[in-house]
Amino acid sequence: MTEPTPPHMVILGGGSAGWITACLLHHRWADRGGKVTVIESPDIGIIGVGEGSTPQMKAMFDHLGIAEVEWMAACDATYKLGIRFTGWSERPDFDSYFHPFPGPVDLHTEPAFTHACMLARRGLDVGALPDDWFLAAVLAEQGKGPQAAETFPFAPSYGYHFDAYKLGAFLRDWAVERGVDHRPLKVEEVELSDNREVSALVCEGGERISGDFYVDCSGFRAMIAQGALGGEFVSFGENLFNDRAVVVPTPPVDHFRPQTEAVAMKAGWQWHIPLTSRTGNGYVYSSRHISDEDAAAELLKALGLQADETEPRLLRMKVGRMAESWRGNCLAAGLAQGFLEPLEATALHIVISTALEFADAYEQGGYSAQHRDAFNTKTNARYEGIRDYIVAHYRMNQRSDTDYWRENAANHDLSDNLKAMMTAWFTHKDIAAANVQLYGTPHYAPMSWHALFAGYGTFPPVEKMQPLPPGGAGHDPERIRQLLASCAANFPEITLGSG
Repeated sequence: MTEPTPPHMVILGGGSAGWITACLLHHRWADRGGKVTVIESPDIGIIGVGEGSTPQMKAMFDHLGIAEVEWMAACDATYKLGIRFTGWSERPDFDSYFHPFPGPVDLHTEPAFTHACMLARRGLDVGALPDDWFLAAVLAEQGKGPQAAETFPFAPSYGYHFDAYKLGAFLRDWAVERGVDHRPLKVEEVELSDNREVSALVCEGGERISGDFYVDCSGFRAMIAQGALGGEFVSFGENLFNDRAVVVPTPPVDHFRPQTEAVAMKAGWQWHIPLTSRTGNGYVYSSRHISDEDAAAELLKALGLQADETEPRLLRMKVGRMAESWRGNCLAAGLAQGFLEPLEATALHIVISTALEFADAYEQGGYSAQHRDAFNTKTNARYEGIRDYIVAHYRMNQRSDTDYWRENAANHDLSDNLKAMMTAWFTHKDIAAANVQLYGTPHYAPMSWHALFAGYGTFPPVEKMQPLPPGGAGHDPERIRQLLASCAANFPEITLGSG
């Protein structure tokens, strides 16, 4: 039997989401006759809330065969070894912690960290700050990147910081050079067939562009998925309070740590992201707890800037997801599919996963909707799992100075899975087993859950902690420090010229 020809995919919207999707689908199907057309309005800018990524972005570039030296220079990119959370806890010695991406060296230290967490959860006074246990934390503190000497084969897992606008432009040029059809037009109407599927996109001037399948990357407006097809949007507003951000760039610095900084503020948190061309700064906040004007003033003050020096850019965020990412002959992707605030930099992670898993499902069904429901169920589970993990940051915060932090800590509108994970932590259960039981294929590793809970110091009160009996640790902290120091010696310090 002759294999069917892959579809003609028409993508509405460019930006990072549209062009990532175009690159991945073209890479998948072009050699078998598939076609990708991207319709991108020249008048619509890129929101660019998140300028950070997870390690999946590296996997995507490797998959496409694009070298770091090629795309990083074009997108002002730097390396990201993890996230440093500062000010999320008032508990002594836990005012700041580093959350790394898991790497191969961590296999030798994670068991001891997990054991230390268990001892501390049971009320024993043992060090359990994540910074002391993982190579990425040591490298970030020393300002070193993830590229080790050739004699050291165990590179840490890492993501990137980048200019979102330049990333979209780079991927556009890469895709167009390889045959993706780029149409710089404004779509004015979505034409539907009698069976309520998309039959064409009608552009300014009356030109109709049609294909076999459509991808909605039109941003929060979701012109096809919500506007034309009437898809339902599921809000996460009761779980995640933050719905706005103000953004201010500052000049680049010569020496920096390869980490995203997430610093607690009065009604949210502030990011610092080092790029080669600038430092990205933003304040993600809840409009129920602070006005736009006060948020902008708080950010400027934190940056040491005066109001007349710069004008912060305001972004409104629609936090939640589509009930069905794949509806009819349309796939919603990027902001049209959903948005989880940028705390864990998962926006492009979800775009990549959506494109690859859609291609799998569509192909397995003979380019039909046969596996649509299973795809939607899996996609929704991804959003729910990531949402739970982000909500846990707020629910477990150890602050009490503003209504925002107190209301987050008292928020009981949590999923049953997140409640069960929290219960497992406080009742000394096996977090790895609970993670698999609750989430099936977990979106966050047990190390990540341990780092989150332990990083805030969510252990019994200080006054109730008991001294550790001699030899009770079961590990040698000094040996672990020496191991990490020896490993870190194989990595060079980074500057603007080296990532």
